Amino acid sequence: MDYRTNIEQQNLLNQFLGEHGVKLPEETLGKLYDFANLVVNTKEFGNLISAKDSEKFLSRHIADSLMPYVYTKGNGRWADMGAGAGCPVFPLAIVMPKVQFYAVEPRHMRVNFMQMVKEKLHLDNLTVVGKRFETSGLSNLDFVSCRALSTFENDWERAQPALKKGGTFLTLKSFNNVVHLENDSAVILHKYTLPQEEQVYALVTRGNE
Repeated sequence: MDYRTNIEQQNLLNQFLGEHGVKLPEETLGKLYDFANLVVNTKEFGNLISAKDSEKFLSRHIADSLMPYVYTKGNGRWADMGAGAGCPVFPLAIVMPKVQFYAVEPRHMRVNFMQMVKEKLHLDNLTVVGKRFETSGLSNLDFVSCRALSTFENDWERAQPALKKGGTFLTLKSFNNVVHLENDSAVILHKYTLPQEEQVYALVTRGNE
């Protein structure tokens, strides 16, 4: 699989971004394709992604990872809890080079993989932290994010102590899992669908008052 030559997947990603008012430079897109290739084709760090998802990595995982960028042109310091194989934190670090990102993940193999990717892609604005978020020592953060980690309530409880006053928590969920938050005045939900996917997703944000 080579996403540098997969025109169909490239078109799906760019069409999706265009629908959300985003046009990325070719150099930035190239780095996103390189990241996708590393996740899909690297085998020595265990099974990073299912075979089914590896065929639609740009339209499913990269597109999803960039939703926080669509709604939050962030600056400052941003930590991603349970970063796994690097989504959403690596795509976000690629498109927002002036933001300092921390990819926080306790699993040793995933940490080694992300460290390798950071070096290959020369992502000087990203630090891989091989710990649980609660013991990472990170604090006074402008943003904390996670993707499909736990329930919104559990994720918020973990993130909130590390956020600065006025900071923002962001999480990517299946809409079905957060529909109960629609009438919560402390929370903002942005619903969206991904290319060729029937399921409805949501970017959920909450500010730290």
